Amino acid sequence: MADVLALVEARLRTGLGEPDARAAVTFLGTDRFEVLRFTDGDVVRYATLGMSAQPMADPTAVLADPVKGPRAELVLSVRGGRADTDKVLRPLAVLAASPQVEGLIVAPGASLDVGEPLWPGAPFTSVLVAESGGLVEDLDLDAPMEPVRFLPLLPMTPNEAAWKRVHGAAALQDRWLNSGTDLRDPLRKSVPLD
Repeated sequence: MADVLALVEARLRTGLGEPDARAAVTFLGTDRFEVLRFTDGDVVRYATLGMSAQPMADPTAVLADPVKGPRAELVLSVRGGRADTDKVLRPLAVLAASPQVEGLIVAPGASLDVGEPLWPGAPFTSVLVAESGGLVEDLDLDAPMEPVRFLPLLPMTPNEAAWKRVHGAAALQDRWLNSGTDLRDPLRKSVPLD
């Protein structure tokens, strides 16, 4: 486990630079989760570290395989200085713990909801999980372990989350793209959905 996390942190540093802050959260009955903050100009990125220590298991499986199964970490990018986004550390740790706590497999296209604003004053309580391979390349591990995928999180307003449930992730992403939505704006309004 420690070896996987050391490799994951090295990959994060390769893709995002040196972290300028880190926080650790431990939930009862789970491993420790860290959230690292990386600043790149006016963009602040938060990356989880710890979610990939164990593979995500199918919640219907009788026994979880300790080696095989998808592994991931989460990356959130926002424009700095517009909101107190550093308060997102605990919600991100909650999302990173969800595979262990809820037996959830986090994959692209999924919606994750924390049930409260991601940070004070945020118009978002949930995120859309996007495809990996952008900012941070997937990390191959020795077989039979699956690669660690670094999944970007795209904050969604409650209206966008409801619309996505009906129309799907691809349709919402098309809506954002066609409207020129700045998904890094921590105070943005909902995209027009009619």
